[in-house]
Amino acid sequence: MITATAEAASALLTPADHLLIMIDHQSQMSFATKSIDAIMLRNNAALVSNAARIFGVATILTTVAEKSFSGPIYDEIKREFPGQEIIDRTTMNCWEDENVIAAVNASAKERVVLAGLWTSVCIVGPALSAIEQGYEVYVISDTCGDVSDEAHERAMQRMIQLGVRPMTALQYLLELQRDWARAETYDDVVHAAMAYGGAYGLGLIYAKTMLGPDAHEG
Repeated sequence: MITATAEAASALLTPADHLLIMIDHQSQMSFATKSIDAIMLRNNAALVSNAARIFGVATILTTVAEKSFSGPIYDEIKREFPGQEIIDRTTMNCWEDENVIAAVNASAKERVVLAGLWTSVCIVGPALSAIEQGYEVYVISDTCGDVSDEAHERAMQRMIQLGVRPMTALQYLLELQRDWARAETYDDVVHAAMAYGGAYGLGLIYAKTMLGPDAHEG
């Protein structure tokens, strides 16, 4: 007979058990991204970077050809990590960059969460490389994008077939919070969701306005 216990599955992410790598959220990469609306993409990137800052998640920020072609990383990401080095690369696959790998090894994490542009190149590359080296890999799919719906979807399918675990930006934020009784992060999580959480954020704004500041956010 199976007996249930009131505890979380080990497959759920916690703030301390993974490394987040945000890859090539840059203006020039965004111009050709057609699988997701640009505003939604930036919102989702902001939501993920807010989550990482709120929960103190080990995070690598990386760009490709920033000075010569792709431009700087989104301000919505950069402002959540003041003073943090942004690793600029020439390699499309960040897992082939020695500076990125030094940061990966320094984190000592065996779970890696990826988000960035484009899905079929700069996400597939590190995802498959990390899996082959024994890492458990998650991809925040709505914080990624590609030159077409087809390109994004085929890339996601390819990664999932090889073991990647897909999730969304809002799921990432709420999976790290998981319990509204965690008062130390409660306010920041609610404010991040209100600012960047789409329909869910609008629901929180309505609840706070109509029901008062102590309204439940279930």
